[in-house]
Amino acid sequence: MPRVLLIEDDPSVREGVELGLRRRGHEVLAAGTGEAGLGSLKTFLPDLVLLDLMLPGMNGVQVCRRIRETSQLPIIMLTARGDDFDVVVGLEAGADDYIVKPARTEVIEARIRAVLRRLADPTTARPGPEFHGELALDRAGLTAAKNGERLALAPSELKLLLHLAASPEQVFSRQQLLESVWEHSYHGDARLVDACVRRLRQKLGDTAGPDGGPRYIQTVRGFGYRFGPL
Repeated sequence: MPRVLLIEDDPSVREGVELGLRRRGHEVLAAGTGEAGLGSLKTFLPDLVLLDLMLPGMNGVQVCRRIRETSQLPIIMLTARGDDFDVVVGLEAGADDYIVKPARTEVIEARIRAVLRRLADPTTARPGPEFHGELALDRAGLTAAKNGERLALAPSELKLLLHLAASPEQVFSRQQLLESVWEHSYHGDARLVDACVRRLRQKLGDTAGPDGGPRYIQTVRGFGYRFGPL
């Protein structure tokens, strides 16, 4: 089962989430501050971080940014209702998803599984990278490179890129992308998609299209996003 680092300052929430995940077989390390959580990354080696936004001292957004400086470790934010501004900032900082507290253990585990699930089935992947201009995508190896340099993409960023690139020029609505990439079957939060697109464009250096706009991930106003044409 995945190893989960839980960074949450509220003792009741921390204990409840930790106990619920342990009962489901997860190995969990809980930390009450962002500093303590960061300090345990190298020793605990988690598969995923559950990160509260409203932490004392170093807040969740700062912790997320620190992690993203050196790692693409999956991050799911924990946020209280009404923290809309903080959610947007957290997503821009590199979080893969978020959960509104209080949340049942089965909801948290479902989100963990969705983030960690393999992005592609190696039995159906193409034998070798596919090329889109300067961009090379290896679906079997789950990697992306531009001009031969591998891109450091978080799980949601890589999955979104692979999904869009699988159907060049096809327009996907935000809801379609939420269902396919984040596995949110209900009417989800489009901010997840928009924030991920912005982060992905930045990492791709995606500003050199024929009309001066993005080359790879293009916005189709009123509809959604598409990949190309290049």
